[in-house]
Amino acid sequence: MARSESQGRSPLHCGLNCGLVCLRSPQLFTTFPSPQTTTELMVKANKKRYSLTSLKTLEQAHQNQISNLQVLVRGRVVSLLSDDTLGDRHQRFILELPNGHTLLVAHNIDVSPRVTDLKVGSSLYAYGEYEWNAQGGVIHWTHHDPQELHIDGWIDHNGTVFR
Repeated sequence: MARSESQGRSPLHCGLNCGLVCLRSPQLFTTFPSPQTTTELMVKANKKRYSLTSLKTLEQAHQNQISNLQVLVRGRVVSLLSDDTLGDRHQRFILELPNGHTLLVAHNIDVSPRVTDLKVGSSLYAYGEYEWNAQGGVIHWTHHDPQELHIDGWIDHNGTVFR
């Protein structure tokens, strides 16, 4: 698989409900019109562009029990869980997507730094691999791969990228 590196920023919402998503750091980002939903937002960083995975794609992956799907999601933290300490340590939290669907994010903190200042209500982007489970799914591989065999993932929280 090809490798990918990135750094991203979170959108700022002005509350005008105009169909545009305003992004910080104008030198890295642009404002994109959103004809249907903000899930069509293109994020670019380090000369790479990332497209948010559509909510429909995620719903279909869950309904059809599909795994191993590379995704970029934006959501709000609704629950902070204890770290998984069996094997590689993982920071865990539940992310709610704009359609109300929830996902477990399992971020490997033996490979990547812990996402700091994370709290219930925090908004973030997560780029990683979706795995189906009956509870809604898991996103993991949200970090770089030291062995360079997997697509590098990341989490962007408050403009800081953890990979």
